[in-house]
Amino acid sequence: MQTGTKSLTATIILFVLLMPLNGQDLLLSRKIQLSGTSLKTSRVLGEMNFITGFIFTYDTKIIDPDKRIELASSTIDIRSILDSVSSVQSVKYSVIGKHIILYHDFIAPVKDSLPVKEIKEVFITGTIIDDENNEPLSYATIGISHRGKGTITNNNGVFILKLPIEFIDDTVNISYVGYLNRNLPVRSLYNNNPVIKMERSFIAIPEIIIRAQDPLVIINKALSRVTENYGNTPALLTGFYREGIFRKKEPQIYSEAVLQVYKSSYSHLYQTDQVKVLRSRKIENLTMKDTLAIRLKAGLSTCINLDGVKNYFDFTDPSRTALYNYRFSDMVYIDGERAFVISFEQKPGSEEPLFKGELCINATDYGIMSAVFEINPALISKTSQSYISRIPKGFVIKPASVKYMVRYRRINNRYFISHVRGDLQFLARGRKNLFRSRFDVFFEVAYTDYKTDNVQRFERDETTPTNTVFTRTISGYDEQFWKDFDFLKPEQDISDAFEKLKARLSLGGEGN
Repeated sequence: MQTGTKSLTATIILFVLLMPLNGQDLLLSRKIQLSGTSLKTSRVLGEMNFITGFIFTYDTKIIDPDKRIELASSTIDIRSILDSVSSVQSVKYSVIGKHIILYHDFIAPVKDSLPVKEIKEVFITGTIIDDENNEPLSYATIGISHRGKGTITNNNGVFILKLPIEFIDDTVNISYVGYLNRNLPVRSLYNNNPVIKMERSFIAIPEIIIRAQDPLVIINKALSRVTENYGNTPALLTGFYREGIFRKKEPQIYSEAVLQVYKSSYSHLYQTDQVKVLRSRKIENLTMKDTLAIRLKAGLSTCINLDGVKNYFDFTDPSRTALYNYRFSDMVYIDGERAFVISFEQKPGSEEPLFKGELCINATDYGIMSAVFEINPALISKTSQSYISRIPKGFVIKPASVKYMVRYRRINNRYFISHVRGDLQFLARGRKNLFRSRFDVFFEVAYTDYKTDNVQRFERDETTPTNTVFTRTISGYDEQFWKDFDFLKPEQDISDAFEKLKARLSLGGEGN
């Protein structure tokens, strides 16, 4: 760590020291010895962190590390230090356990006599990173669970979430597989855009316990509790879908949509899910010389079918488990709860291309929380016709990798599918060419709103066909709706897009 310079990171984290204190008041009343009475903010926070183990979260745009803090004494209680920092820097602070959040408070408490033009909604943003290596945490979950509201981080660990003003006194939960949960006040995130560091969690498991666990028993318990965990009533999910094909990082075909999904009850597997596209658009950059017009086959349908709790993953299907080897490989924290990690791969000797990956199952209620898996690389060449709608004449196209990720969130004691993503790579070569071109193909859907009251199936003419090439279903372009909304790059936040578009939905009806 560097102190006394502007290179101070947005979140300071050092080793947590054990402190035999009881209660927050006693902890804040503890006196500590600093190195002086006139110190830069960076020095004050750094020394406090080292001595106490407090973890500070703040935005470097609102905290000036070079601004001096004048203290009454070098031996002073923690509360007085925090009061001095907040006064000099014109910020407020909240203490949650060992976390201290410094933030601007731009929103006055909601009162009966609100101004006519009072703020109706707020955007909260931030970046989630690993506290040890500062690497961004892609697809971390951010949400207010009891409100049925949430989002995910993008590839750069960035998130944005729009909330009604009445949520301002709620708490945002941040979770990531294998990390300790963070809980931060909505107020502390508003207008601050902090960098938030996540601490890894470690669960020591004796080898004898690992050997005693039967993975198939855990999987079967999860399947037996599907209705209990995922509900016996339908739900309406709203989210943002996109798919794209890139060659040398340049988009060739790209489409995106705001959609709603009628998710039928998990206790009635014969009922199909429905999709209604509210708005959609596409670009086709097929004018480049020697361009290959690859089309992704039924990406939207794949997103729906990858709900492996409802439709069975191949590796959880009771009729297929004999084809796989399973082992209990670890335990991790997800959403603050312990989860079994079950690794699987196809048994040797089979020539059918199957999957390998990991399945996370809640150790308490046996809800399936996530699955990350890929086609066996050794047999992937046999699957090319499964993904490409049309192979251009004179070319040979082979898949190089096919990977999927499916995640679920528990909201008010019920699990919902929250994020599905597929990443595929293909190598293409003309029969007369020496060199191959690599194509990166992806599709994903992120759900941010969930409704369970008075949910009805869509009318037939409202539904969108999912078993066709999605880009071929898009014909209209609503300029008023999309306005200057740019197409997103894969590393940008799809939930950010959804929130921007959702606001426009309220302006002018539905349809393309």
